[in-house]
Amino acid sequence: MSTLILSAKELRGLYTVELGLQAVEKAFRAHGRGESLMPPKVYLSLPQYDGDFRAMPAFLDGAAGVKWVNAHPQNPKKHGLPTVRALYILSDPDTASPLAILDGTWLTAWRTGCAGGVASKYLAKPQPRTLGLVGCGVQARVLIDAHRALFGELELLLADASDAAAKALQAEKGGRVVSLQEASGADIVCTSTPSRTPVVKREWLKPGAHINAMGADAPGKQELDPRILTEGRVFIDDTEQALHSGEVNVPLHDGLLRAEQIAGTLGEVVAGKKPGRSGEELSIFDSTGLALQDVALARALYDVARAQGVGQTLDIVGG
Repeated sequence: MSTLILSAKELRGLYTVELGLQAVEKAFRAHGRGESLMPPKVYLSLPQYDGDFRAMPAFLDGAAGVKWVNAHPQNPKKHGLPTVRALYILSDPDTASPLAILDGTWLTAWRTGCAGGVASKYLAKPQPRTLGLVGCGVQARVLIDAHRALFGELELLLADASDAAAKALQAEKGGRVVSLQEASGADIVCTSTPSRTPVVKREWLKPGAHINAMGADAPGKQELDPRILTEGRVFIDDTEQALHSGEVNVPLHDGLLRAEQIAGTLGEVVAGKKPGRSGEELSIFDSTGLALQDVALARALYDVARAQGVGQTLDIVGG
């Protein structure tokens, strides 16, 4: 069986936000029902290079795959390269044949943005009017796209430590460049920073707000005032990952939050096993990024590519 090679350019021509949202919601539902396999991420830390690599395998609905992804925060400044880059291998679980090798950088961005969108669909108050972006990089762009696909035109409130980054996002997507406090006062707040100290204060949030905490993906990272987590209803994407490296990891380590205070996983909500929003409470989605999201979207993109005859086929593995 030949392997399909799909470049970043080809994937951008195949991808739609609707495709991404459908695939990611499917992944969450399967996770909530226990209908998937997802071993823990494997980390290869390389502090001498100011970065790390992660291997993320998963099986879902007749497809298996693994993503090899990095996080090198100094890449933009030192090398003019993205912070996150990735490669994805999609395999046939029956024969072990490699179905496709995909650029995984956009795959990672798209599925993460769609994860925030799915969380807001189930946890935010109906008919939100404002979307606050705390952090105005690549992730903010895909979060905006996902939320606009679900909720229509939202007023964008953009805040970043770099005024240039916020203005660049404004020029691309519209909205207003505001302070951290004003962005944190939106109906839905999405944080996507590499911060290790809280950047959003509890008193800045409006009653009934929903927060997508997307930035914390390693021990020691945190973006939110711990009081937000102790006073709100917290939903995580995966128990093992979140307790180790999600937004909840620092408050748990410091004894400010107990694991039993976590309301559940987003997958349980999507699967109908646990209730989502129940009133005017604060709701928080703690995203660490699931390999299931990757395999679901990779398979969806592969199917579209095959249907449209996109990509180059190569025999790269011997029979």
